[in-house]
Amino acid sequence: MIEPHAPARPGAPPSWRGPARLPVRPGTGRFLVLAGVFVCAACGLVYELELVALAAYLTGDSVTQTSVVLSVMVFAMGIGSLIAKRLRRQAAAGFAVIEAVLALVGGCSAMALYAVFAWTGDWGGPWAAGPRTLMVAFSLTIGLLIGAEIPLLMELIQRIRRQDAGGAVADLFAADYVGGLAGGLAFPFLLLPLMGQLTGALLTGAVNVVAGGALVLGLFGRDLTRRARLLLLTANLTVLGVLAAAAVLVDDFERAARTAVYGADVRVAVRTGVQEVVLTGGTHGRPLDLYLDGRLRVSARDERRYHEALVHPAMNGPHSRVLILGGGDGLAAREVLRFAGVRRVRVVEHDPGLVRLAATDPALSALNDHAYDDPRVRVTAADAFHWLRGAPHAAYDVVIADLPGPDRAAGAQLYSQEFYGLARRALAPGGRLVVHTGAAPRPRVLWTVDSTLHAAGLRTTPYLAARDRGLVLAAPGARPPLGLATGPGAPRPHSLTPRLLAAGRAEAAAGRIPGLPPSTLVHPRYRG
Repeated sequence: MIEPHAPARPGAPPSWRGPARLPVRPGTGRFLVLAGVFVCAACGLVYELELVALAAYLTGDSVTQTSVVLSVMVFAMGIGSLIAKRLRRQAAAGFAVIEAVLALVGGCSAMALYAVFAWTGDWGGPWAAGPRTLMVAFSLTIGLLIGAEIPLLMELIQRIRRQDAGGAVADLFAADYVGGLAGGLAFPFLLLPLMGQLTGALLTGAVNVVAGGALVLGLFGRDLTRRARLLLLTANLTVLGVLAAAAVLVDDFERAARTAVYGADVRVAVRTGVQEVVLTGGTHGRPLDLYLDGRLRVSARDERRYHEALVHPAMNGPHSRVLILGGGDGLAAREVLRFAGVRRVRVVEHDPGLVRLAATDPALSALNDHAYDDPRVRVTAADAFHWLRGAPHAAYDVVIADLPGPDRAAGAQLYSQEFYGLARRALAPGGRLVVHTGAAPRPRVLWTVDSTLHAAGLRTTPYLAARDRGLVLAAPGARPPLGLATGPGAPRPHSLTPRLLAAGRAEAAAGRIPGLPPSTLVHPRYRG
């Protein structure tokens, strides 16, 4: 075995060369390399999480996007490690180049993905084209670059002071995993809430390029030629300049992208901490539209047809105590409050920012008839599933699940047999539950919800409503009749009629798929 200070053999691999000419003591040099591993690992994990979060935000399908991004990255990391074997003779320069490219690609990935989403809107297209392909390309590229780091860092740390391979691997992976923990915690608790996805990714890229460049040029610069040092310095400064310029322009970019997505009539755009809420129109005779995470959720042109179909059939019976799960826009509460005899309404909404906007924005609060000013309405900011676990038993005559749909990220919970079991427990004798199942025509989703409600001990009546929205009216015991309340105190719907309800029920029944298994927390079944 060649001792650390033995001369290099001609043609021997780099790890057999003499030690690096360091400006510091070997112990300090090893510490600096491990610190670089820590920082680069943190940055790499932030890039992964940023891709997962942005793709899930743009598509709403967190399970698929997480699986695709992480599986492609892990595969690419293995390929990157193999490729890095060819760079061991130039480990220092190779590591610096890899970190510069990684900082540029990872830092700009969020802006690139959001730009494609904004200007093409092609997330529903095939995997062979559009932003989905770009997401896979970023995952592959970032994975290749991250995978190439460890072999080169192993070479560099062995050039500082030779040690057995097992010990060197243990040191490097310890720093790598701890750095991953730091990046994993920094992304949701620091970068995302304080800077957002775009600026957070750019800042991470800047930290990455500074750490990589400083490590190589500051610690191993004496082993590089003057030309190599100049080229690396120029490359790192160029990447840093690109990231800085992008950070300066990020607000203008977001405004332009938002205009491309929503049109020029954006009046309010806020990120609440739960989701992005955008209001367009609502002034000068222009109809109000409410977007949540880039998707149209409420349009003043036809929202009343949906909310009447959601609320009025469920209110056909005792209705003095009403629970609304979701519905932070206040529109379901508006319809509930039209019924005489309603004594109290509890709204459980996960996003308090949406509730504040619905209570204070002049156009949106006018659309919901200032429902949140009614003293009978109480709002709880909580996740509906966890709130139901502590809800009083048999406390509500009507439960309205005005939720975004089971194909969204929360679908596994809020459309599960367990969730409906908790909702059933909250119903008083003779109470009714109504569930929004998402946009139709998607008969498999509608009838999976129906099967899941049955598994929770409820009898059901599925029907379709405005804009082909799927709805299911359910009750313990007998199958609930699909009709409208009559008599004193029953409001007259603006657009809903018994004939429309009957037609919606017949249309839903025509697409019935029997024998579907229920969806549970551990076995969600709303895909496909």
